[in-house]
Amino acid sequence: MNRLDRVRPWAARLAPALVGLVLGVLALWPALGPGFVLRYDMVFVPDPPISPESGGFPRAVPSDLVVALLSSVLPGQLVQKAILLGIFVLAATGAAALVPGERRVARLVAAAFYAWNVYLAQRLLLGQWALLLGYAGLPWAVRAVTREGIWRTVLALLPAAIGGFQAMLVSVMAIVPVAGRRAPRALLVAAVLSLPWLVPALGSAAVTDPAGVRAFAPRADGPLGTLGSLLTLGGVWNSEAAVPGQETWWSALVRLAVAAVAVTGYALLAGRRPAYWGGLAVASAAGLAVGCAGAFLPGVLEAMVGLWPGFGPLRDGQLYLAPFALLQAVGLAAVTARLSPAVRPGMLVLPLLVLPTFAMGAFGRLVAADYPPDWSRVRSIVDADPAPGALLTLPWGGYRAFGWNGGRVVLDPAVKLFQRRVVWNDGLPVGLGDGRTLTLATEDPLARRVGAVLAGSGPLTGSLAAEGISHVLIQRPNENLFRSRLPGARLIFAGQDLLLFHL
Repeated sequence: MNRLDRVRPWAARLAPALVGLVLGVLALWPALGPGFVLRYDMVFVPDPPISPESGGFPRAVPSDLVVALLSSVLPGQLVQKAILLGIFVLAATGAAALVPGERRVARLVAAAFYAWNVYLAQRLLLGQWALLLGYAGLPWAVRAVTREGIWRTVLALLPAAIGGFQAMLVSVMAIVPVAGRRAPRALLVAAVLSLPWLVPALGSAAVTDPAGVRAFAPRADGPLGTLGSLLTLGGVWNSEAAVPGQETWWSALVRLAVAAVAVTGYALLAGRRPAYWGGLAVASAAGLAVGCAGAFLPGVLEAMVGLWPGFGPLRDGQLYLAPFALLQAVGLAAVTARLSPAVRPGMLVLPLLVLPTFAMGAFGRLVAADYPPDWSRVRSIVDADPAPGALLTLPWGGYRAFGWNGGRVVLDPAVKLFQRRVVWNDGLPVGLGDGRTLTLATEDPLARRVGAVLAGSGPLTGSLAAEGISHVLIQRPNENLFRSRLPGARLIFAGQDLLLFHL
């Protein structure tokens, strides 16, 4: 027996958490310094409001509320870093707990792979920390619906519930086939925990652009094509989410070989216990099918989204690979258990060797930055103003590349900053990889009307006021594009980075 298989029971229980923590620190090291990590959808702000008003689909419900509550007790920077590290720890411990038998090295291999793979890396580089909460809790949810009572299922699904609609949809895709005859109970728990975002989503007047199917379709991120990318847990639609070096032949072939070994190991494991492990295989196949549909049968998904906006979450099919990542982690552990004791410890470093450039914030892509003072000053002015009305943030585009953030693209922080309603352009521009850019239709009805006003050439003040806009925030150096179109508006703050007008 290997020395690692003879460690004390208490140490064996702590080891997966330690593996997750070490991998988290290694991946996030530049992001753990002072400041906030701001990249694409990952927008944390100092002292976020408890209940900001918003339009469109409730994608940030209830994750924003949980962050705001935690930030009322702890500094916002600390909250963000704790959540990001917690994702690695929760993912590692869950994958280890799901591995059958007493082979402790095999459990650690599952922990390491599930906390360090292309899927997690790409989604983190997109800033989708809320989705990754559901991903991290997925193995615990799979374990709970097959072995334990309803309250353990509730507890296991809490990370997905906090993460919101994407996190819960990914979890449901896994737990329903795994639960078997307990599936109705698992669905009931998931439905109740989804009410915070499900109710406002069903009552929303927001729309989903079917063109998003092609915009968010999985794409090849290496030489193996789209299908090869999906089989190796990659294929995300945004090329900026690729891990450095991932596109090389060496990296792609090694990841494909590891995936083949892992799937083989899982097949051997499932053959001995088909009733327990067959469900995860079904969930993995379903996730792959959704990913392939966007890439190879986009017309089908476009028709579905056109019939009902509720099919919109299927546009980004690659995110449903989460069950497949868990299957590969368990399968790799099964292979490790069959190896000789001398070889098993070497499997622990395999995920790092396969994806070494995820370390150090993916070579500097995840770095902490401080907000300039203008942001806190503007928030104080706006939140202290008793006058009703919404705030319009300009220029009219949802994502920014700030110099103080190292030029990294991030969702406009104004969306998360104020107590009052913020109107912004949620029509996402997506590069199609062939030099063309597709801009999706705006979801929020108010934003669509405001966008039509901005598209004109005349004065804006009266038309914006008629739509309920009371404040206009302009981020420099764009003031010359809009200032002349705001006659009668009162400039109430002029800083180095921001201008604030009152209509």
